[in-house]
Amino acid sequence: MEYVWLSVGLGVLLLGGKLLVDGASAIASKLGLSAGLIGLTVVAFGTSAPELLVSITAALKGTSDIAVGNVVGSNISNITLVLGITALVYPIIITKSILKLDFTFTLITSLLFFGLALDGYIGVWEGLILVLLLFAVNFYFFKKIGRVEMSEEEKSAFNQKPIWSAVVFLLLGIFGLYVGSELLVENGIQIALKWGVTERIIGVTIIAVGTSLPELATSVIAGIKKETDIAMGNILGSNMMNVLSIIGITALVKPISVSSDFLNMDFLWMLGMTILLFPIMRWHYKISRWGGIVLLLTYLSYLYFIL
Repeated sequence: MEYVWLSVGLGVLLLGGKLLVDGASAIASKLGLSAGLIGLTVVAFGTSAPELLVSITAALKGTSDIAVGNVVGSNISNITLVLGITALVYPIIITKSILKLDFTFTLITSLLFFGLALDGYIGVWEGLILVLLLFAVNFYFFKKIGRVEMSEEEKSAFNQKPIWSAVVFLLLGIFGLYVGSELLVENGIQIALKWGVTERIIGVTIIAVGTSLPELATSVIAGIKKETDIAMGNILGSNMMNVLSIIGITALVKPISVSSDFLNMDFLWMLGMTILLFPIMRWHYKISRWGGIVLLLTYLSYLYFIL
């Protein structure tokens, strides 16, 4: 029965995230906020909200391994599983901007995460540093890249929605995230106890892949539409957001303990996969289908070693 409730929790979590993004975007549009500001704040936060709620819930329940595993596992699956599948759908074109900005920031963020976790503890002050960096990075990208405008069709769709429906969507989204995260974490713990599997393993596999489904769906759809720059930005941006916002905010709510298993295994895989991504991207400035296969095999190798 735990598996049923785990699946229900995941479904409610993903639905809650979508409702939150739709409602908040509509409200922001009604208030006259720029499309670029909506995309870089409301929507970016909304797509990372499932991971955030899961990590905060896990930390408050005293299961820090699920909180950390959720982020580390999501970053690993984003780079290997999501990009691998997307590249099989359609080769991903890499721009120089992605290499210089997106990848560089992602690598630095991952190294910072590892450095802060080395003492086995991420406290309030470290959480504050990550959150401040989150604002700084978003401000930099907003100034450097410029605004990402909505199409006229999207603007029209937002403006046609009455404000009360947007508020209802927002509240339902928040409620869905809360209920979904509770179900996901609680039943994930029960499954771990039932099978004698550690909470760390549950966090970096089932929960991490589950909360990465929005990124997978977005990237695959972008691949089908041959808009692979969106897929690449989605993944690298998500990995940065996972560390800066999720770990940062979670540590502010409740300090996180990091077990040695993460430091000796999962963090090294996360950093190794991030570094491996560079030559794959740099080769002819695209991730070919063969590159996608390499990424997927790397993910399977990781699962083999941890399981």
